[in-house]
Amino acid sequence: MQPELDLWERPAPDHTQRVVAHSENRVAWLSARSSGVTATDVARLSSLNAVRRVAEDKMHGTGFGGNAFTDHGLAREPEIAKWVRARHGILPSSALYHAYEEPAHLATPDGVAVIDGSVVLSEIKTTGRVWRSIPRSYLRQVWWQQYVLGADRTLVVWEQHDDFVPVRGDPQSRWVERDDNEIHALVGLANRLLAIMRAELPA
Repeated sequence: MQPELDLWERPAPDHTQRVVAHSENRVAWLSARSSGVTATDVARLSSLNAVRRVAEDKMHGTGFGGNAFTDHGLAREPEIAKWVRARHGILPSSALYHAYEEPAHLATPDGVAVIDGSVVLSEIKTTGRVWRSIPRSYLRQVWWQQYVLGADRTLVVWEQHDDFVPVRGDPQSRWVERDDNEIHALVGLANRLLAIMRAELPA
């Protein structure tokens, strides 16, 4: 008899059947995100103390409504997505997905495609700094998205800017492979976050 695989190791059913909302319908998208754990939340889950901080923010709000850096990222993302599509065949996506068998585990990757039978994703970032490697918080975000959609790999694409002016013609990119050990740890932290949000654990 084959041993049973954990949820994050199992091949997930068709991701297109697990769409919760689209970001164009911002009210529905924000409502769905508020009651679950998103890749943006997981990016911050570096420790048990971080779980408590994220829980406080999700339950009480942060008051953050964006700034010049987030506005720049939103403005540049469609242009960078065109480059991703042309070079790698990964289509832009605005869909919020839930994980197989856990509707409160959520992710909105920037791009989704099925290539040679495998789901691949893209994640787009803009930055004012030189990256020598992909920041750890973004790797957590990527691994979580891979888990939620059942993806094997993600193209992380970043465009560096100087005072909001891109410094080179094409963005930089790097493939990140799925890591089930990292996903296992993130699922545990996310479930603890959900338990605090649902008052099953003290904050």
